[in-house]
Amino acid sequence: MRKLGWQQWLVLTLFLAALIVAGLFGVRGVRHALYWSTHRDVPIRAWMPVPYIAHSYRVPPHVLYQALGISPAHPHDKRPLRVIARDQNRPVEEIISLLQETIARERASGPPPPAPRARPSEGGTPP
Repeated sequence: MRKLGWQQWLVLTLFLAALIVAGLFGVRGVRHALYWSTHRDVPIRAWMPVPYIAHSYRVPPHVLYQALGISPAHPHDKRPLRVIARDQNRPVEEIISLLQETIARERASGPPPPAPRARPSEGGTPP
């Protein structure tokens, strides 16, 4: 068996590092896809920020911010609903029901959200 030179060790090390980085990004992407495939239309809770609710219910975040009276100058407001309710001196339940009404109205006026795909474990044909 031939002994490897330093250039070959360097190439091998760089290849393995690239393989590890690609694997980490792949795992991260799969975990993200699996998480959001099961977290659709989850009941709204006080700990949730508006972007999470918008993503879960597949509505534009600006619609929810507008319903809450939050300025478009702060489009990436990630405060939980509990904090928003406290800042507006309103009960959390009122904020939640306002968001639910807004989501229902937005879905009724716009195109229907894409139907979730059946997972092979639930039957149906794979995509």
